[in-house]
Amino acid sequence: MSTHVRTGFLNINKPLQLTSHDVVATVRRRYRAQTGLKKVGHAGTLDPLADGVLVICLGAATRLSEYIMPSRKTYRARITLGATTSTDDAAGEILTRNDARHITPADIESAIPRFLGETQQIPPMYSAIKLGGKKLYELARKGETVARPPRKVTIHAIELVDWCNPVLELKVHCGAGTYIRSLARDLGEALATGAYLSGLTRLASGIFKLTDSIALDAICHSDNWVRHIISTYDALRNHKRITLPEPDCRRLRQGGFIRRPQNPVDDSHVFAFDAYRQLVAVLEPREALWKPRKVFPSMS
Repeated sequence: MSTHVRTGFLNINKPLQLTSHDVVATVRRRYRAQTGLKKVGHAGTLDPLADGVLVICLGAATRLSEYIMPSRKTYRARITLGATTSTDDAAGEILTRNDARHITPADIESAIPRFLGETQQIPPMYSAIKLGGKKLYELARKGETVARPPRKVTIHAIELVDWCNPVLELKVHCGAGTYIRSLARDLGEALATGAYLSGLTRLASGIFKLTDSIALDAICHSDNWVRHIISTYDALRNHKRITLPEPDCRRLRQGGFIRRPQNPVDDSHVFAFDAYRQLVAVLEPREALWKPRKVFPSMS
């Protein structure tokens, strides 16, 4: 079996109601049956009530999730005004109700700019963030609500794409770590009506687009699903890549350092590939040398 079948990424259109772990478990069963390998993970979770792009890592590509996860995201968010919930989304208990009939598209457009750029965002109680060694959702399930320190997030653009009072739809371009549930909650506060996230679709995660994604059923019911695997070379095309001669590749795979070029790359890390576009190592600079941070066997 060729290397590109053994490792790489899948761009899955995650169905509603399934957790990201459910999708990983389904793919793992198929991957193990096809290759005998079982290393499968994801590069950024999606809530059960969200659908859309879920990036699945296969084999040695699971060691690359930290480089895929920080990429920009694009979401289509449906937000319901006039109520708040315990989870900031439709899964929670209704906490308050308010009249939102007076809200206009102009009101929404006027509120949007305050959320753009680098800002501080308080994560929802029902999230996997740890506080004092406990995940917030574990505390929330016990009925506890604790003060959460704000987190720095970046929202690049927000576009109002639909409005049918009291439900609006936004297209959000943001950095990794942004909670769209928190954005919905905060928008409701800005409009003095309250709000919760009533639907969410991830349209893109870095280079992975919803228009290019495949259904989970294509993995479950097709013997040729491996043709959908995206190679590490293609998946990292927005990162700094270098191609090295075989002697350098061999040295790196043995844990050795190699010399950097006279005009060295300034990046904190680069991805080194061999002539066959197989990933050799993740490199970081050490003065005049490249040091392998992570090394990948020739048939990873």
